[in-house]
Amino acid sequence: MFNHRSILITGGTGSFGKAFVRETLRRYQPQRLVIFSRDEQKQFEMAKELPPERHPCLRYFIGDVRDAERLRRAMDGIEYVVHAAAMKHVPIAEYNPFECIRTNIGGAENVINAAIDKGVKRVIALSTDKAANPINLYGATKLASDKCFVAANHLAGGSGTRFSVVRYGNVMGSRGSVIEHFERLVNEGATELPITDAKMTRFWITLKKGVDFVLERLEEMSGGEIFVPKIPTMSIKDLAQAIGPHCTTRDIGFRPGEKLHEVLIPFDESRNTLEFSKHYTVFPSFHWWKVEDHLFDGGEEGAKVGQNFQYRSNSNAWKLSADELRRLLEEDRSDARTEAA
Repeated sequence: MFNHRSILITGGTGSFGKAFVRETLRRYQPQRLVIFSRDEQKQFEMAKELPPERHPCLRYFIGDVRDAERLRRAMDGIEYVVHAAAMKHVPIAEYNPFECIRTNIGGAENVINAAIDKGVKRVIALSTDKAANPINLYGATKLASDKCFVAANHLAGGSGTRFSVVRYGNVMGSRGSVIEHFERLVNEGATELPITDAKMTRFWITLKKGVDFVLERLEEMSGGEIFVPKIPTMSIKDLAQAIGPHCTTRDIGFRPGEKLHEVLIPFDESRNTLEFSKHYTVFPSFHWWKVEDHLFDGGEEGAKVGQNFQYRSNSNAWKLSADELRRLLEEDRSDARTEAA
C-alpha cells in the first residue's frame, strides 16, 4: 500500500513513532517518510539509528502540532498521515491542563485542517482507552480529539480526505510505562514494588501489534470509524509479580485522574459497534452513517454486538498470564533489536 507513497507521522520520535517507522521501512518502499516531532535531541538520536544515508526516503522534520503553519508545510505532497503526537501522562496533564488541551485538542484541529488543505488521502489518529468514559483530563482531551477526527469526515466535504481513529490500551514497550518502571526497580535490587491497588486492571498491547493494527486499519478504513483491537487484560498486581517474581507489592493509592479499571468500548457505544474476528469497529452516530453499509471489513462480515455489551478491562475474558507477558515483551524487544541492527 505504501510503496512509492508519501507518509507523515506526528510524534515520530516517540515509542510508537519509532516502531512505526521501522516497520514501514521493513515492509514497504515509501517515496517519503516524514518524521514530525518537536524534540531535536530525539530526532538527532533517531537519525543515528535510522540514518537518511541508509534510508533515503526519511525526512526528519522539526515541528510542533500546535503550529498550524508548520504542519501545513510538512504535509506538502503527503498522502497518508498517522497522528501519534500527544501529551499522555495522566498526572502531568492534571497539573498542566492548558498545555494538554493545546497539544491534544488544538493539535488535533491543526492536523485536520492541514490534511484537508493539503489534500491528504487518509489520516488515522491514535487514541486511548482513557478516552472512553473519561475521568481525567488526558482522557477528556483525547475524547475531544476523537470526536474532532470523526467529524472531520464531513468537514472535509468533497476534498476526499478521510479520517479514522485507533483506540487501544497500555503499550508494553513504550517509554514511561509501568512495566519500564517496575523493571528499573527490580534491576536496582528492589524487593517491593509499589502498585496503585491490587484490584486494578488494564488492557495491554505490544508496540508491534499496535503498529500492525494501525497499518491494517489504514488499508481498510473508509472514514469515521473508531477501531478497537481485541487485546488481553492483566491486573497491576499480577503484572508486578510477573516482572519481579521475588518481590512483594504495596498499595500506594490512586494518583490524580486514575481509574480502577479501563473501558475501550462503553455501553453507550454498543449500538454502533460491529465485532470482527480480531477487532471491533465503532461507527459514528451521524444520521447519514449507516452501520449496515459497512458490514464488511477486509472481506470479513461483522456482527452487531449485544445491547448490553461493554469492553472493559475487568470483565475481559482474555487474561494475560505471567509467562505470556514475558514472552510478548521478549518478542517485542527481539523485533526492535533485529530492526535496529
